Amino acid sequence: MNRTVPALATVGPPRLLAGLDETAWMDRDAHLAVHGPAPGLDVGELAGLAEEIGLRGRGGAGFLFARKLRAVATALHRKGSSAAVVVNGSEGEPGCLKDTALLLYAPHLVLDGAVLAAKALGAQRVAVGVTRPDVERSVNRAIAERGSSEPRADVTLLPERFVTGESSALVRGIDGGPALPSGRRIRTSESGLGGSPTLLSNTETFAQLAVAARLGAAGYGACGLPTEPGTVMLTVAGTHVVETPTGVPLTYILDLCRTAPGQGVLVGGYHGGWLPAQAARSATVSRDSLAAAGGVLGAGAVLPLPETTCPVGEVVRTARWLAAQSAGQCGPCALGLPSLTDALADAADGGGQRALDAARARMAAVERRGACAHPDGTARFVASALTVFTDEFAAHALGHGCARPTLGALPLPEGPAVHTSVSPARADGSARPPAEQLLVDWTLCRGHGLCADLLPGLLRLGADGYPERAVMPLPARMRGRALRAVRRCPALALRIAAAG
Repeated sequence: MNRTVPALATVGPPRLLAGLDETAWMDRDAHLAVHGPAPGLDVGELAGLAEEIGLRGRGGAGFLFARKLRAVATALHRKGSSAAVVVNGSEGEPGCLKDTALLLYAPHLVLDGAVLAAKALGAQRVAVGVTRPDVERSVNRAIAERGSSEPRADVTLLPERFVTGESSALVRGIDGGPALPSGRRIRTSESGLGGSPTLLSNTETFAQLAVAARLGAAGYGACGLPTEPGTVMLTVAGTHVVETPTGVPLTYILDLCRTAPGQGVLVGGYHGGWLPAQAARSATVSRDSLAAAGGVLGAGAVLPLPETTCPVGEVVRTARWLAAQSAGQCGPCALGLPSLTDALADAADGGGQRALDAARARMAAVERRGACAHPDGTARFVASALTVFTDEFAAHALGHGCARPTLGALPLPEGPAVHTSVSPARADGSARPPAEQLLVDWTLCRGHGLCADLLPGLLRLGADGYPERAVMPLPARMRGRALRAVRRCPALALRIAAAG
């Protein structure tokens, strides 16, 4: 994926982007001249500060930073081990560039926040995960400038794909394994980098922490809403990075970036939600306001849809890319998302109410069943689009369409989508096993349905009681269950074969 350095703008009192529009890269001296030295705070003081300003993760989930910090401290006390701090700078969201802007222009501010947390926890390592070579160079240059007196810091270049930013995928990648979700429901605060309790948060979160530590809670809250003090960073239309106090009208931000609500605005990125144009005109930049309008702040992506493009085509195109970003580790994602996209495309091509009903059914089938949050987030994106663009989808399904081309207004990587169903190699460097498929022999199948009970998510039965597909990619982690299904099939209609 080739993404250019974003344009920068500031709204209201400048904070995080102070001076970024005047210099290409803030070295250590320039950084200290703008922000001053970072203070030292213990865990209690740091958690108290984060709690007082309501600091939440800025990568999408919005988890309270103070709660995460205290969870790591509690795990350390219980386990008696060392801690680690991880900065998530992967930013696999195509509509987001704010973290890239920070790491390219002001990496010292991000490192200040991470080091501040590491010292409070007694952590010996600060690890930064990124996906762009230019960002890796920028962070390495900043680390070199800081010398060796602080906790050891390092940066790891990871594959650029949507699921790399999932917490367990990021930790596995930095640890030398495949940057894919583990599927384990264990928080990194309990077991993260190298098995140690790990404080993991987004790039902007650590930058905000560094600013708040210098200003104090009162100074930090001098701008923004009393209920959501301070500023947030947004990426508008995939090209402009803006820092704004909370509470500013969303339309003001769009005007600043020379755009408008158009047919609607996608907020929170591709796992976020659509705002109808009228709702976008009345919304402000705050979690509460966006949530009341049906959206989420998420990773800070603001993507207006121009009047000149086809909303149905844009949604189908984006859903297809999201389906291709599957880690291939569970049926709801590897099979369910492509099936959902196929139903959407069928509706867009005049498939009638049947196609729309199929899309909604397949959307419901993937929810809360994935090994990570990717199926849920993709289903949320589609559900929101079907709600906001109800009339457009209905017209397309009936064969009327809108006569507008699909212009690609929602930013996606250039070139073909990257399929990640098979990891490049095992963590120990050995060759990966060959990809496999589960095959159904229709000449033998009698529709007993036992296979679907043994392989939920991978193999689904149609309305007639027979498997919906004859050929299904078989994730390596499901091979054992697939073998049981093959052995127990009463009609001997199942077998496993090499892909291709």
